[in-house]
Amino acid sequence: MHTTQKMAGKRVLVTGSGTGIGREIALEFGRQGADVVLHFAHDAAGAQSVTEEIQALGLRAKAFQADFDRVDEVVKLGDQAVSFLGGIDCLVNNAGITFNQPFLDVRPEQFDRLYHVNIRAQFFLTQRIVKDMLQHGGGTICNITSIHAVSGAPEHSVYAGTKGAIAAYTRALAVELAHQGIRVNAIAPGWVTVENYYKNIPGFNDADAAKVAAEKVPLARSGSKLEIAKLAIFLCSDDAGYIVGQTIIADGGTTSLMSLISDFRTRSTATFGKGYVPGV
Repeated sequence: MHTTQKMAGKRVLVTGSGTGIGREIALEFGRQGADVVLHFAHDAAGAQSVTEEIQALGLRAKAFQADFDRVDEVVKLGDQAVSFLGGIDCLVNNAGITFNQPFLDVRPEQFDRLYHVNIRAQFFLTQRIVKDMLQHGGGTICNITSIHAVSGAPEHSVYAGTKGAIAAYTRALAVELAHQGIRVNAIAPGWVTVENYYKNIPGFNDADAAKVAAEKVPLARSGSKLEIAKLAIFLCSDDAGYIVGQTIIADGGTTSLMSLISDFRTRSTATFGKGYVPGV
């Protein structure tokens, strides 16, 4: 069966694409026929391996390093991407760092680091790329935020603040640019297992994670990186041509579940409505 590549001929920049969700997004754009510029902060080997996989498909791909704590390097990344591909049609702002700390223990330099990398860098990279998009008729932007933007978790006040900022600026930027041919949307992933889980959670392993997901996530599993990548492809494709300014939550039902419900898998023993609702 012949399948059409949704991104054939498109020129794409994916930030934070050496590992995790960003890596899979970059690969999926390549599978869908796009030329891709990758970005990495530290993992040169990871970004290079993705580059080689995309090149093996007969497409253009190149990885560039940039420290997202520095605006000059962010803008330079935009320049390099535009120069290498001759323009950018799709920008996926995936790069970001996470951090947890009790609110009273957060230091100014920690706060600044999260906001610089997660939102300031994204903002000014987008500004640079939008200037290019306006010169050749428009494009699409997909910002990766998190369910932390719409729900609360202890010790994540700084991280959640950056992710909420992404969702808010996505809405505002979308309505500013839509009439100029640029669509802006965002994805808020829920639990998607990436390398950091194994590095930063003591004793983390697949078997225990699957058990917890089965108990806590309505869909009874965590999400996959490919599922997020395919959603990014959709939002950047013509199939999503009438979707503007939205943050699509992909979390297996996590944020839809009321926290007061102790076990969503069993029938409730309560009898609300008894005596005044027919049949109860």
